[in-house]
Amino acid sequence: MAKDTEKLIRQLSLISYLMAERRPVTATEIRRDVEGYSDMTEDAFARRFYADRAELDALGIHLSVDKPTDGFSEQENYSLAPEAFHLPPIAFTDAERAALQTALTLLDGEFAYAEPLRLALQQITWGRPSPLGSDSRQTIGLGITASAGGGETSARLAKIDTAIYRRKRIEFEYHTMGRDATEQRKVDPYHLLFEGGQFYLVGWSHERKDVREFRLSRIRGKVAYATKAEHDFQRPEDFDPRLYANRIPWQLGDTKGTAELEIPENLEWYIERQYGDYGTLENGVYKTDYSIARLLISWALEFGLRIVGPPELVQDARERVDKLIEDHRGEAPAVVPSRAPAVPVPVESNGRSRGGDAAIRPERFARLVTLATVLISAGKAGETLLVGDVCEQLQLSPTELREDIAVLNVVNFGGGAYVIYAEVKPTGEIEVDPEPYSDTFDRPARLLPIEAKALVAAIDLIGLAQADLRSGRSKVVDALGFDPVEEGLHIVSPKVDDDIMHRAEIAIQEHRLLELEYWTQSQDRYSERVVEPYGRINSREGWYIAAWDRSRGRLIHFRLDRIKTAQVLDETFEPNSELDVAADIGGWPRTGRIGGSRSARVHVGAEQARWAREQRPVLTEVEGGAVVVEITFKGLDFLVREVLKEAGDAVVLEPADAREAVLDAAEKLVARAT
Repeated sequence: MAKDTEKLIRQLSLISYLMAERRPVTATEIRRDVEGYSDMTEDAFARRFYADRAELDALGIHLSVDKPTDGFSEQENYSLAPEAFHLPPIAFTDAERAALQTALTLLDGEFAYAEPLRLALQQITWGRPSPLGSDSRQTIGLGITASAGGGETSARLAKIDTAIYRRKRIEFEYHTMGRDATEQRKVDPYHLLFEGGQFYLVGWSHERKDVREFRLSRIRGKVAYATKAEHDFQRPEDFDPRLYANRIPWQLGDTKGTAELEIPENLEWYIERQYGDYGTLENGVYKTDYSIARLLISWALEFGLRIVGPPELVQDARERVDKLIEDHRGEAPAVVPSRAPAVPVPVESNGRSRGGDAAIRPERFARLVTLATVLISAGKAGETLLVGDVCEQLQLSPTELREDIAVLNVVNFGGGAYVIYAEVKPTGEIEVDPEPYSDTFDRPARLLPIEAKALVAAIDLIGLAQADLRSGRSKVVDALGFDPVEEGLHIVSPKVDDDIMHRAEIAIQEHRLLELEYWTQSQDRYSERVVEPYGRINSREGWYIAAWDRSRGRLIHFRLDRIKTAQVLDETFEPNSELDVAADIGGWPRTGRIGGSRSARVHVGAEQARWAREQRPVLTEVEGGAVVVEITFKGLDFLVREVLKEAGDAVVLEPADAREAVLDAAEKLVARAT
């Protein structure tokens, strides 16, 4: 029998034994009665028992230990109260359960934590009918699902996830974009973030002697444990993971100064709502501290904002705009391809991929505990289970199911009393004979850390503004006794106005017309729309409302952050059954490429080329380290903004009308500043 299987049998038998005894027991009794310990020497038992307790503790299963006054470890008494193992009942409403099941339906197979999410939902909704047919399933589409983006990154994510909970120091090679160098890193992992389509590790860097963020896609090779110790570190009590979420790029690093930007009156609401956390807006002037001048200038150019101070920042911005004008006058500059072979750099997947590579497998312990609950419940009800149904329910192969059943058949609670006996018949049926005291596992167990993390992360990814998900999340956190966001995985959602999201949700669910005041950024124009809202989708840029615009006679996607006001009208509408909100989530929401798009060839200078390689398809490597990339665009306004955001480091080579559009926009910026 494999060592891992032996360990699982010991740990499950230990849990069952302690809960069945319902009294403190000594180490001597455990060694004598619990499956897997009896044939060990005293020294071997001491080591294995200590290691098993440590692993169970890391899984959130904490044994109570009464230490004797004389200090002899043999006299310690151990116990496990049922409430320390079983999940407290959670009184979900039908709507909350439907919303939680929708989370699994939308994310299954693509969310990096889809499998532990499935087990978590199995636990918290145990014994209730499945709401898979809920109408809410049709009102949400996800272009970004927080997948790990492939097998290699998934393996790193799984290793880091385990290291966080076991307090294990890790080491890996990391490519630092700022210096364009790959170096060895030794890190105490504290937390995981998913933001902007990417997973990030937050941890103590031993090389930098400070807390740093590491993007998982920039890790090279494998992630390894740095030592063989059980634990290497303790996370500081004052560490707050929320400080590392929703940070604005221009403020990363040591503050260089405070910028002042002139904000047009018609944009004050937008700056206040979206960027109020990073500065102050008063009398039409937005003040914000900055660390990286180029990134602040990039943001200002994207929105056409005039920088009015400090003088050195004003001068830097003016020089960058002047360069844009010079580079886009006349004929496009010639580029000389590099003779060196191009280094293939995969374009980012934007947080979504398909298949098993995207999934993190939950620990087998979690599978076994959940399977025990399923089997015992069926046995007590006199029901016969089918192999295919259980495999589908828990995402197991038939071979894995048979192996897991074999393990559970050996689990005991002392004195030769076993928990369950199950047999897979040649017909594909599973006959279950629960033992008289099998109530150890007849109720759902507490969610293991990875399951809790998966459940709350899925809720946060879909959006807390949805009332049923928000209330369901609160109940889950109350039952757990902690919020996994504080120690686990933090899904950082794009900022949206909660009131507008809530009103849109009401209109969608009640089929009521929605009146919008909408800002079209590309044209800097406001318009009032009365629409039939059908659902929400997320994309690379953020959340959208999919709605039928009556005045235009077509389905339009309205970005939530650009809706200034929204009012739910009393008038209802009859939904068009042929409209499918999620029909195109595999297209532009994921790739950013809209049907009928054109392509532009854009030269990016050597200083910014390494970032361009991560984000866009590289067409040509240029001598000196620059690159020519492809940018797809539907309208020229979009392309102009993308080039302006490069703050003078990008030049459109073709098409000619795109060059002229960038030149015109840059000259207008100069005219506005004079």
